[in-house]
Amino acid sequence: MSEAINTSQPQYLTDPAALPLAQIDVADPEIYEHDTLWGFFKRLREEDPVHYTQSKEFGPFWSVTRFDDIQYVDKHHEIFSSEPTVLLGEQPEDFTFVNFIQSDPPIHDEQRKAVQNVVAPRNLAELEPIIRQRAQAILDGLPVGETFDWVDHVSIELTTQMLATIFDFPFEDRRLLTHWSDVAIATPEMTGGNTITEEYRREEMGKCLEYFNRLWREREHLPPRFDLLSMLIHGESTKDMINKPMEFIGTLMLLIIGGNDTTRNSISGGVVALNQNPNEYQKLRDNPALIPNMVSEIIRWQTPLSHMRRTAKVDTELHGKHIKKGDKVVMWYVSGNRDPHSISEPDMFIIDRPRARQHLSFGFGIHRCMGNRLAEMQLRIVWEEILKRFHTVELVGEPVRVRSNFVRGYAELPVRVHPV
Repeated sequence: MSEAINTSQPQYLTDPAALPLAQIDVADPEIYEHDTLWGFFKRLREEDPVHYTQSKEFGPFWSVTRFDDIQYVDKHHEIFSSEPTVLLGEQPEDFTFVNFIQSDPPIHDEQRKAVQNVVAPRNLAELEPIIRQRAQAILDGLPVGETFDWVDHVSIELTTQMLATIFDFPFEDRRLLTHWSDVAIATPEMTGGNTITEEYRREEMGKCLEYFNRLWREREHLPPRFDLLSMLIHGESTKDMINKPMEFIGTLMLLIIGGNDTTRNSISGGVVALNQNPNEYQKLRDNPALIPNMVSEIIRWQTPLSHMRRTAKVDTELHGKHIKKGDKVVMWYVSGNRDPHSISEPDMFIIDRPRARQHLSFGFGIHRCMGNRLAEMQLRIVWEEILKRFHTVELVGEPVRVRSNFVRGYAELPVRVHPV
């Protein structure tokens, strides 16, 4: 279940009944930082499932909060466009990322096709022993009997090693990938973060672009190889991407964030969920065969990306609300994944839940997450290896959550591991 409400927060951030319905703003990053979002989304699902908000920070937008309505929006790209951005906040006009998740067909289809083979089934089969070997090394190196940060030691390290592998990125510099992922969309204007300025973001994105430009020039005359950068170099629709800086950096950030945030925060979220639900943890120990099903339940329960935005291409109607061309329409996956109309006991964490893969975390339609099978495989492997070594990964302090209305993640997770 979700954690108890932090009563040190102002009432308007903790009590869904304290505000008139029209004043509820689920874009407020503080409700994600303090995990007080659930009651607000429950009220919207029940009273106003397509909710109009005049946000001071992000402008006016529609919140779509029920499972079926979100699925409808996600599947109808001819009505709801991914351009110019999938974030609730706007990107600066003079520094706007361009990539296939923020594009409609045919551009979307051409660019996605150029890189999707990296997660083809036969390639995943080749990656599995590499992921397992690295998970084993990371877990064997944990400081037994000491308190440490699970996010840094395990969640970041495993996903960053995987990213370095699929990009064929210099391994000694792999933490740069995590850093750039964290910086790319963390400004107040884009997702409500309060530690990254736009000036710093541009500076770091410039360093990222410079680094990848160098790698491109080193590899462009080599034969095609099995890595994402090589696929971009040799893809028919992407081979001149290096000459389009905002498209190049935008595509890089899409692939890095996509390969980082979902898996990283689900690895951490699984530890939180099992500690909050000790009966489920015992169920897992008694029957490790439940791991694949539990992985899907973790991804639903955590919902590592809270929302995706669309922009109405035409005047349309949804759940009786009249949406005008140009309006922002936000699909709150984090709400749809807790919708009792579509999911039984959605606030419960149940590792043997029937139809556990029925969730919204990967999206639907043409924009369904390209790397969903890779994410599931990484989570499955890490939990298989955890159970071989540790009776409990014990949460020994409060999680520190990311301040963002987009990435629902953890900055720190203090734990101790107890061997089998």
